[in-house]
Amino acid sequence: MRKNGFTLIELLVTFVILGIVTAIAIPGFARWLPNYRLKSAARDVYSNMQLARMGAIKANADWAIVFDAGSNTYRVCSDDGGDGDWKDGDEVEEKIVNLTNYESGVGYGHGNAANSIPGGAFPGDDISYNPPANVVVFNPRGTCNAGYVYLHNNNNTTTYGVGTQSSGVIRLLKWNSSAASWE
Repeated sequence: MRKNGFTLIELLVTFVILGIVTAIAIPGFARWLPNYRLKSAARDVYSNMQLARMGAIKANADWAIVFDAGSNTYRVCSDDGGDGDWKDGDEVEEKIVNLTNYESGVGYGHGNAANSIPGGAFPGDDISYNPPANVVVFNPRGTCNAGYVYLHNNNNTTTYGVGTQSSGVIRLLKWNSSAASWE
């Protein structure tokens, strides 16, 4: 009578091959993951800027994003509390994002980028919205103040710039080290 199944040698060979493939894949994955998290954070900043812009148009009222480099956070606010100050604590917050939740050292910074997006030096806290206010305000027409925030991670090999033009256009750019330019 014949029994179907695997022999011990077949199982050992399978586990050895699986171990070799895993040993090859893990270092590549470890290099890829921090940049993936940084790209995700940059896309989320871009999406939240779109959210604030569309919220301002829909509500026919100002919306803002308040960036805080000290706490590595930003807030999407739909009302300034009636006093015109987006940073005094009485705002209506729609969303609070903590960049440290992305892990891999994602935060404000320009990493290996040589110059800012409009050119020249980077702002001290890597947020160029009306320093030191660090607030982008979208009005009911969808326009806003111009500026950028720069994001990097611990390995400083990739930098993203996310920002707005005064016309309301929102841009997401990546620093290309080999071309020494933003793309």
